[in-house]
Amino acid sequence: MRLNYILRTDRKSLQLFYILKTVVFIIFFAIFSCQRTSKVESDISAIDIDITIERFDQLFASSSPSDLTVLKESYPFLFSKKFPDSVWTRRMKDPIQAMLADAVDSVYVDFKPIEAEIELFYQHLKYYNKPLKVPRLITVLSDVDYRNKIAVTDTVVLIALDTYLGNDHEFYTSFYDYIKQNLNPRQIVPDLATSYAEQMIYQPNRVTFLDEMIYFGKQLYLKDLWIPFKANYEKIGYSVSEYEWSEDNEFYIWQYFVENELLYQTDRKLLGRFILAAPFSRFNLDLDSESPGRLGQYIGWKIVKSYMNNNPKSVLEMLQMTPQEIFSNAKFKPKR
Repeated sequence: MRLNYILRTDRKSLQLFYILKTVVFIIFFAIFSCQRTSKVESDISAIDIDITIERFDQLFASSSPSDLTVLKESYPFLFSKKFPDSVWTRRMKDPIQAMLADAVDSVYVDFKPIEAEIELFYQHLKYYNKPLKVPRLITVLSDVDYRNKIAVTDTVVLIALDTYLGNDHEFYTSFYDYIKQNLNPRQIVPDLATSYAEQMIYQPNRVTFLDEMIYFGKQLYLKDLWIPFKANYEKIGYSVSEYEWSEDNEFYIWQYFVENELLYQTDRKLLGRFILAAPFSRFNLDLDSESPGRLGQYIGWKIVKSYMNNNPKSVLEMLQMTPQEIFSNAKFKPKR
């Protein structure tokens, strides 16, 4: 009995030792991570970025046909040669265009908060992409083309402000709720980050469901780096409740994917069920209507995060890796 008691006591002491050791390690790691994050953010804030937003939407709305020549010289890329000048002069007088311009002006009375966020985004982008040259940033009207809210090239970025008027705006009445929820000002910078991420990620052969998950996981991981000042639900384009649902059900989402052997399936219907924008994800269960869409993107994000947390790789190295390499080494464990 005495020996057993000593052994049990020693075993408990050993367990306590390892628990304390683990706690100390976690605290040390947390402190180190916070210090490193603070250093990175300090370096980023020191990057000199000169941001000027050219309000072409306002310029065009206040112009008359006699100003067209000057406008075309200053913004040749906004005036397709396929159309005669009469198209543009009629547009200047179009009451619908005037109504769009008035709506934008009423929402964006003060554009400085958006401009500050855009500047902060480019500081982060420049930190992780040193050769970057900040392009011309131009706001336009797009006849509420919500499928093309932002266009990015090396030299010019176009932001269609009439697609960011607020999810309850009267112009969006006929749109589905899952589309309307991202037609608001706070989504401008996350959408801008998405456009840049799409250009950086080279993954041409997205064949399997896993391929798609990792592709969007890479996008969202880049947003973690580029827009850490935005909330996670904003990065992925969820509402607060949708993001909370995803976190609460992360284990069961992953369990469903694994048990139904979806990871290596090539059925393109899986895109509509779990990857593309949709009112909800389709598990073909009673709870479907409670879920947000794009849960495949959410899980892909978690896998890529887990990979980067467990492997000392640069972001560029990770972006060049195959989905299978990332998944096999991610040590991903969904949150219960």
